[in-house]
Amino acid sequence: MKNQIPVYLFIGFLEGGKTHMIQESMEDQRFNSGEKTMIICCEEGIDEYDVSRFWGKNIYIENIENEEDLTLESLDNISKKHIIDRIIIEYNGMWQLETLFMNMPENWDVYQCVMSAECATFELFNANMRSLMFDKLSACEMLVLNRSTLDADRENIHKIVRGVNPRCEIVYDFPDGRIEYDDIEDELPFDTNAPVIEIDDKDYAIWYRDMGEDLEKYNGKTVKFKGLVARDPQMGAKTVIVGRHVMTCCADDITFGGLICNFKKDTTLNTGDWILLTAKIKIENHPLYQRRGPVLYAESTAFAVKPNPELATFY
Repeated sequence: MKNQIPVYLFIGFLEGGKTHMIQESMEDQRFNSGEKTMIICCEEGIDEYDVSRFWGKNIYIENIENEEDLTLESLDNISKKHIIDRIIIEYNGMWQLETLFMNMPENWDVYQCVMSAECATFELFNANMRSLMFDKLSACEMLVLNRSTLDADRENIHKIVRGVNPRCEIVYDFPDGRIEYDDIEDELPFDTNAPVIEIDDKDYAIWYRDMGEDLEKYNGKTVKFKGLVARDPQMGAKTVIVGRHVMTCCADDITFGGLICNFKKDTTLNTGDWILLTAKIKIENHPLYQRRGPVLYAESTAFAVKPNPELATFY
C-alpha cells in the first residue's frame, strides 16, 4: 500500500471564510512547521493567499476551476508534480463532495473536514440551498461561524446542524477574535426511561436516528408509535416491517426507515396499512439488517390515520 497522504478539507460557500482560515493555519507554526504542503484551490474568492506570510516555505498551490476537471487522473497528476507531506483542499461550495470523494487517489486520506460559513447568512443559505448545505454539513467535523454576533439564533442553528450531523462541533468566531463553542444540550423530545416510550408523529425521524446511534439504550424498552406497514412474503406470516418514510435533506434523499416487527400469531396486516403499534424492542441479529439491530415484538396494534405530514423529517 502506498504511504497515505493526509488531506485537510475546508468546505463552505463563497465568502464563508475558507481562504482566511487556511491562511491563518499556514501562518501558525503549530500547524505548519515546515511540512511540504500542497494547497488545491477549487474556488476564487475576494481573498488571496499571502504566501510570504506562511511560516513554512515548502508550499505548492494548484488550481482546479471546473468540477468536471476534478478527476482521479487530474488529482493523481497534481500529487505527482510535487513531493508532499500533506494536502489542503479549499473546496468549491457549489460542488457536491461526492465528486471529490469518488475521485480521490487511494493514498489520500481525509484527516479533518472543517466547514466555515458566514454566521449572518447561514440560515438563509440553509433555506435556499438545502441540498448543498446538507452535503457539506453531513461531512464536516467542525462548523466555524465567522463574524458571529450576540443576536445569532443559536437554538435554530443548533437544530439545523444536529438535524444533519449529530457529532459536528459548532464554533462561533466573533470579529474581536473571541471564540465560543456551542454548548446546547441535545434533549430528546421523548422520555427513553418511561415504561412506554411514546413517539409523537413529528418525532419519528429523531427517534429512528437516535436508536441507530445508540442501540443498547433501547434494548428491552417498550415503544409506542404510528407506522406504515410493509410486507415481504419471504419473511413469513408473522413478520412485517413497520416504519416511516424519512427525508433527511430533500426529495431526492427520502428513505424508508423501517423496523422488523414480529407477531405471536399470523397477522393480516397489509402493505400500506397505518397502525398504532406498541412493541418491545430487542437488539438482535436479523438477516434483513445483516447485523445486530432493533427487532420489535408486537404487544398491541390498532389501525390509525396516517400522520400529517406523512413524511418524517428532522424539522
